[in-house]
Amino acid sequence: MANANPERVILDGEIVDNTWVRFDADQLEADGLPDGGAVIVPLAYWKAHRDTLLERNDPVGVCLEPGEEPADLAEDLPRLSLVAVHFPAFKDGRGYSYARELRTRYRFEGEVRAVGDVLQDQLFYLHRVGFNAFEVRADRDIEEALENGLRPFTVTYQGDVHDPRPIYQRRPA
Repeated sequence: MANANPERVILDGEIVDNTWVRFDADQLEADGLPDGGAVIVPLAYWKAHRDTLLERNDPVGVCLEPGEEPADLAEDLPRLSLVAVHFPAFKDGRGYSYARELRTRYRFEGEVRAVGDVLQDQLFYLHRVGFNAFEVRADRDIEEALENGLRPFTVTYQGDVHDPRPIYQRRPA
């Protein structure tokens, strides 16, 4: 049995069908993994079953919880298609640092997905630090989140993971 997995997610600025199933430790202990399909597993499960997971024909992602570090995955990042970062509460900002580290320090080019208590007001800032996918909280409208959380902003003054230059360095000569 999988975690509450949304049917649709925001990926690279578009709403798409969610093809991943995220599992928690209790579910994996009770039921194990399905034979097929893209799965997201907790970091501890990844560490304990890494070799078996790498033998799967389907993509594997790892979910980082607050207090777990991207450094724990550094050597395995080239083998992963997705890293999810769990926000148990919108006020927990550690995930912002995790995404930035994944993109800048470790040069991870796969999907970095925000999961958990993800709200429309956070999407723009989450994107600036490196998230490119979002599981919007189940009680919120995903279309509204995309339209009002990501699309209204076209210019920033400060640099970010996409373009580290401040605005005065981005102006045409």
